[in-house]
Amino acid sequence: MTERPAAVMRLYDTLSGGVRDFAPLRPGHVSIYLCGATVQGLPHIGHVRSGVAFDVLRRWLTAKGFDVAFIRNVTDIDDKILTKAADAGRPWWEWAATYERAFSAAYDALGVLPPSAEPRATGHITQMVELIDRLIERGHAYTGGGDVYFDVATLLDYGKLSGHRIDDVHQGEGVATGKRDQRDFTLWKGAKPGEPSWPTPWGRGRPGWHTECVAMAHEYLGAEFDIHAGGMDLVFPHHENEIAQAEAAGDGFARFWLHNGWVTMGGEKMSKSLGNVLAIPAVLQRVRAAELRYYLGSAHYRSMLEFSETALQDAAKAYAGIEDFLHRVRTRVGAVVPGEWTPRFAAALDDDLSVPIALAEVHAARAEGNRALDAGDHDGALTQAMSIRAMMGILGADPLDERWESRDETSAALAAVDVLVHAEVRRREDARARRDWAEADAIRDRLKEAGIEVTDTADGPQWSLLDGSDK
Repeated sequence: MTERPAAVMRLYDTLSGGVRDFAPLRPGHVSIYLCGATVQGLPHIGHVRSGVAFDVLRRWLTAKGFDVAFIRNVTDIDDKILTKAADAGRPWWEWAATYERAFSAAYDALGVLPPSAEPRATGHITQMVELIDRLIERGHAYTGGGDVYFDVATLLDYGKLSGHRIDDVHQGEGVATGKRDQRDFTLWKGAKPGEPSWPTPWGRGRPGWHTECVAMAHEYLGAEFDIHAGGMDLVFPHHENEIAQAEAAGDGFARFWLHNGWVTMGGEKMSKSLGNVLAIPAVLQRVRAAELRYYLGSAHYRSMLEFSETALQDAAKAYAGIEDFLHRVRTRVGAVVPGEWTPRFAAALDDDLSVPIALAEVHAARAEGNRALDAGDHDGALTQAMSIRAMMGILGADPLDERWESRDETSAALAAVDVLVHAEVRRREDARARRDWAEADAIRDRLKEAGIEVTDTADGPQWSLLDGSDK
């Protein structure tokens, strides 16, 4: 990829409520914290949409020449984890580890780059205790009934991320006897029989959910960093409470807040409680991993993605069309290496990651490349194919990337068939050159019997698979 001046990137910041020019704190370096999984069960496509969306952000920033520190946490201690493990009669730590592996496998299957670090909540108890201690010392937290709570009333601008008025705040934690005010939220939960706990100055217990990310973001990215990302369902109370703790502790925290939309079914957020879960392994029995990634990343990251089987299959066909063009060019012209993305593609991603517009550029290049290929313009077709590889690489779904080809058994099988068929085609061509029409016809008939059709074109013989009705 050639050097080019970095255009100004603009991102929608939930805190300011609008699109702003993005410039990192440190020139040439971007720091990102993404709220990762609470590992209570199998990941579904709603869970991994944020992973795909912000993987595109990371890839684009890297392509623009930035060094990106990307942190994605794992919440491995939580009420739901403890409840589900107890119901199943399994140790909580085994339950969490099992589903952490399932999430890692799902991210990997969809080509999501591994984070720079993936800290677990249970590995950062010391940092959480230190944070809570600072909040108590600064008068923003208090102990009660064995728990520790954040005093919401001590922060005058509480609610600025979500737009909640402080008088209308409901934390969803239920009634707690140790709270001074039901608007306050839990930082530390006192030990209960049968639950894991850690020693602290205010007694044994375990962390509250909202405290984990503040401590881990500070540990890996510092008191102030560039981007905090996550699903829009985290805006309140989770991210609101993160800001409250960080600022009360004296940290600048995140300069941009990015939130992705939900995957919905029937207009409702996909969730286990609704019973409309589509687990990643189940979906991957119907479409290939690259096709599922294409589908999840095809809408604008801030929009809702309404799931339907038709939409999933349409996305798979669109991806297969791109793949087919690249394979045709490679077969007819030769090796296709990544080239240059188009200016419109770059402008689209610089405009708050407008992936639908970027994909329109990919499909425009494919259409132009097909026209060039059909006209015998091999140079033109190759140029478009190289551009497509560059653009699809940024989107994490380049069909010719070795991770997709090596994992796609169909592609591997077709590659092997291609070698064998070309050997037969060469024998047929030799027979035609000798005017041995009987041998040439016999080879063609054998291929057709195997479900392979050979078509003579201006570029020489080309083969394709017949469907069952054509044999």
